[in-house]
Amino acid sequence: MQNPSAPSIVLASSSPYRRDLLERFLQQYETVSPDVDETNDLDLEPEDLARHLARKKAEAVAVNARESLIIGADQLAILNNRVLGKPGDHAKAVEQLLAASGHVVTFLTAVCILDPIGRTRYEHTDKTTVRFREFDRRLAEAYLRHDKPYDCAGSFKLEGAGFVLFESVKTEDPTALIGLPMIWVADRLLQLGYLSPQKM
Repeated sequence: MQNPSAPSIVLASSSPYRRDLLERFLQQYETVSPDVDETNDLDLEPEDLARHLARKKAEAVAVNARESLIIGADQLAILNNRVLGKPGDHAKAVEQLLAASGHVVTFLTAVCILDPIGRTRYEHTDKTTVRFREFDRRLAEAYLRHDKPYDCAGSFKLEGAGFVLFESVKTEDPTALIGLPMIWVADRLLQLGYLSPQKM
C-alpha cells in the first residue's frame, strides 16, 4: 500500500495508540519520541494549543530527519473550558472521571504533517464531543481497574472499555479519539503520493 519510491515516514510520537492506527495501513515507518515542553507558556486557547503542540513535535523530530515525511500529533480533552491532562495515576483518574460524569468533554486532536518535498506543512484539527453518562465512584473505580488508562487524556480508552462511560460520541472521524484522525491522514498521504492504490 505504501509507495516504495516516496521518502520515509516518521511518526513524531511515542504513543502506542497512534502506532497501532498507522500500522493498519503502513508497513514501514519509524517512530521518534519528540522531546518538547508541553507547558502552555503562550497562554493559547485550547484549539490553538493543540495545533501548536502538534507542530512543535513534528518540527522537533524534523531537525534530525529532514528527508522524511513527519507526522506530529497532539490531543487535548476540554471540560468546562479546562484542559484535562493525562492523569498519571489512579487517584487523578478517578477525579477526572467523576468530574466528567453527566457532562460533555470535547477532544481536540491536532495533526501536523511536514513533507520534505517542497518543505510543505499541512495541518488539521478534529473536534470530537463525548457525552458521559452519570455514574458513581464504583463504576469509575471498576473501569479504571479494567483499562488502566493513566496515560490517556480524559482517563479512558475508546479502544478498551471506555464506552461503558458514554451516552454518545459525535465525530467525523472515530479514530481521532484514539489519537490520530486517520481519515484525514490517509487522504493527505494519498494526495501526496505516499500511498499507492496499486499496492492495496
